[in-house]
Amino acid sequence: MIILLKCRFLSVGTYKCVGLSVPFPARRSSNSNVKLIHMLLLRPSSSTSLYLGSPFPQSIVILRPVNYQFHVSKGSRFLSTQAGRTRRKMGITNSNGEQTYDRTTEVKQFDDSKIGVKGLVDSGITSIPRFFVHPPETLPSVSPTPKSFSDVIPTVDLSGITSNRRIIIVDQIREASHELGFFQIINHGIPSGVLNRTIAAVKGFNEQPTEVKSWYYGRGMSRGVAFSTNFDLFQSKAASWRDTIQLRFGSVAPDYDSIPEICRKELIEWDQHITRLGETLMEILCEGLGLDAGKLKELMCLDERIAVAHYYPYCPQPDLTYGITSHTDPGALTVLVQNEIGGLQVKHGEDWVDVKPIAGALVINIGDLLQIISNDEYRSVEHRVLANPFPEARVSIASFFNPSRREDLYGPLPELVSAKKPALYRQFTFNEYLRRFFSKELDGKSLINYFKF
Repeated sequence: MIILLKCRFLSVGTYKCVGLSVPFPARRSSNSNVKLIHMLLLRPSSSTSLYLGSPFPQSIVILRPVNYQFHVSKGSRFLSTQAGRTRRKMGITNSNGEQTYDRTTEVKQFDDSKIGVKGLVDSGITSIPRFFVHPPETLPSVSPTPKSFSDVIPTVDLSGITSNRRIIIVDQIREASHELGFFQIINHGIPSGVLNRTIAAVKGFNEQPTEVKSWYYGRGMSRGVAFSTNFDLFQSKAASWRDTIQLRFGSVAPDYDSIPEICRKELIEWDQHITRLGETLMEILCEGLGLDAGKLKELMCLDERIAVAHYYPYCPQPDLTYGITSHTDPGALTVLVQNEIGGLQVKHGEDWVDVKPIAGALVINIGDLLQIISNDEYRSVEHRVLANPFPEARVSIASFFNPSRREDLYGPLPELVSAKKPALYRQFTFNEYLRRFFSKELDGKSLINYFKF
């Protein structure tokens, strides 16, 4: 419900108001001392009253006990809480009247607003908030990927997987997993219609009005579903330019009513197809190691799945931030579908290689746990997503396969340890691994190295 909220003029660029709303562009009324700001009502309450004094007879004032401050900075606008002192441009005034940067406060204000990165884009910003800006030394080079690297990531055709072609497919996947840790697959058995519908549904959710999405915004996973900007928003040194729906599938199913209806059916169908494909891929990976085909299934690596649906809207300053920073995946295996907007890159030696979108293909990569279990026969490699410079959003949906028995000990399989190649990692529980993973920001291979002897 779009309403108009009357705010008292305070000073250039700062307006103080009372309300629980998400802002849209301001516009001046006939009274130069009043700004009428288009807002979206999130939670109507009994304290809502009709305001009859503005030039717009149907405008509403939301009376709430929490004060907010509305910031305007060269097209950058969003709502933030007031904590006892005047803040402008998301900074704090010190005793000398100078503006200082308080990242913790700014991040909390952004997260509390529940508008996400897409809400920032919709507000018409022309520059990104400071907490999204990464240090220059960590940003990607502007030079293009060398042509010799443009087709490094192989594409494996899974057709004939139950025929005498299987040995060829096993060899191709084994080599890609050992050398690169990444590959794409085609003819995998999931209809293109399922992939397209899932991408479209996730895109549709993220492109709804902010007041609709804000009902789902939150970081708790008690219901098996969450929607937020960056799971590591409060741990990272700089935020990344994306919004994400996260779902937990497996032995404990998510609360299906908590999944946004616009993408509920599609994400559930995605998980059903991915579960079957995951079993096939794990059999192939086991055979490539000389193991029984069901070994990873025996370790319960199929039973817990986390699906993350990433939405990367247009970024007005893509050279200053990332879509996702460099990292490796913690689980056994990741299966991803992406739309036609690129940006995914894999580290290959000292270079970064583009993973080009291929219609109908799925991207597969080895996770940290499988690298450890295989005693480095398979590789979990760093990858990242560049901030999106295009008007059209990048959309991807990834499913992470994790073991369900989190208190069991994991380490190199005895079958893959010998006098010539001793165990390279100590044993640990998967719970220990995940605790360390979620207690820090995404930062490359530092976590897997922690478990090395």
